[in-house]
Amino acid sequence: MSSNSEHSELQNGTPEPESEPEAAAAVAVAAEPPAADPDPQLPDPSDAEVQQPPDAAISGEVQSVDADEAPNSVPEAEISDESSGAAVQSNQEAEGDSKLAAAEGNRTFTMRELLNELKNGDANDNDGREVDTPRSLANSEQQIEQNNAAMELINSVTGLDEEGRSRQRILTFAAKRYATALERNPDDYDALYNWALVLQESADNVNPESSSPSKDALLEEACRKYEEATRLCPTLNDAYYNWAIAISDRAKMRGRTKEAEELWKQATKNYEKAVQLNWNSPQALNNWGLALQELSAIVPAREKQTIVKTAIGKFRSAIQLQFDFHRAIYNLGTVLYGLAEDISRTGGHVNPKDVSPDELYSQSAIYIAAAHALKPNYSVYTSALKLVRSMLPLPYLKVGYLTAPPIGNPVAPHSDWKRSQFALNQEGLQQISFEQRHSSASLSSKSGDMQNGKAAIRIDVPDIVSISACADLTLPPGAGLCIDTISGPIFLVAESWESLDGWLDAIRLVYTIFARGKSDVLAGIIIA
Repeated sequence: MSSNSEHSELQNGTPEPESEPEAAAAVAVAAEPPAADPDPQLPDPSDAEVQQPPDAAISGEVQSVDADEAPNSVPEAEISDESSGAAVQSNQEAEGDSKLAAAEGNRTFTMRELLNELKNGDANDNDGREVDTPRSLANSEQQIEQNNAAMELINSVTGLDEEGRSRQRILTFAAKRYATALERNPDDYDALYNWALVLQESADNVNPESSSPSKDALLEEACRKYEEATRLCPTLNDAYYNWAIAISDRAKMRGRTKEAEELWKQATKNYEKAVQLNWNSPQALNNWGLALQELSAIVPAREKQTIVKTAIGKFRSAIQLQFDFHRAIYNLGTVLYGLAEDISRTGGHVNPKDVSPDELYSQSAIYIAAAHALKPNYSVYTSALKLVRSMLPLPYLKVGYLTAPPIGNPVAPHSDWKRSQFALNQEGLQQISFEQRHSSASLSSKSGDMQNGKAAIRIDVPDIVSISACADLTLPPGAGLCIDTISGPIFLVAESWESLDGWLDAIRLVYTIFARGKSDVLAGIIIA
């Protein structure tokens, strides 16, 4: 598929709470609340943890979705921090009851506790301030000065409405508690971390019409406290994660400038650190991919594709950790769409081994269709699907070549394995002939049935137990694929490792959609 005026650009996604869709003719990635971007984007999906980007107009644009965002029409509470500071993960739950019983300086207070104390009055706020501390008077005075500066920022925040003002009172009350804890013990990294969260939440509560304080000033102060907390406790992975979100929010305020580029680089480093400390975090991987996408839109053209391909790897890793993570699925679709647009525009497809723009467009459509099938009520996904549906190999979700053994003989000599065309839809995976591809969308025949006089392989989705890459000496050379079914394993060989990734993702997504009871939605996409 060649790029033309009909196709909009696919813009980078922002960390789970990042960029918003802008122009109606572009495609953007979802993950964070989208920040206003000069380029058009694919619509952004979002969850409760991620800020919600405005629904994109139904146009040729694909916007990115922040992992922590959730569309206004579908309120959720799944992911945090993918958007700006609104969905900040809390370190409080990680602390055991024994810690809560320890010195008050190290105590993490829940919002419920803070609200109760606020209702009961804060007459005892100053209790304990006279307790002796090993810290020098000079250090205490310095800490008090820093606390006062941060409190001035928080005290000057005015909420957007009565609910916002009520929430800000609680945040201010919490900040006082953490300030007291730090005056007693400047090395209390828990208090530093939680105060940073308060500052980050307060930044989201800033009235746009207010001149003081600025959202950026609150986020900058939050970043300082995250930095100090991680200096004192280098294994505080939540701090790195939320710090990266705060940096991403600051970067989004600066557009595509050199300063924004440096901030995006800092954000990617912090997401990397968060993943190193907690590899089992699909949200952090998704936000990392979004930050890389944003960075790719600013760096010189010679660096762009390398960064985009790295972002693709992060989104794919997030999906492998959580197969139904629709935000990462959608974001992967948008970044592939953008890569196809770039290659088509610049003529970068030279090496025959590289994936062609047409194939990238088709891959993009698979992920966007899957995201829509998992969350059919997300208007962002619906708008993006209208743009890319024609890029699918209808009436199938995916069609391509795999090398397969003769039916019933998986250990046949390599010379007996044959390259043939396979098609995947909501029912399963099956060998097809050219005539069959254009005549029927139903995989009605069973494995071993005759097609054009020959038995054909067919794998029904309900029969799948697992799917994985396979390196087995009994297989022909290439990228091996093992689909374990209730009747035993079926081995196939993809044309390349890149092609194998596409097959693995597509089959896993179809199975996940089936397991979530959404196969009818997928069928409506590819057959209607």
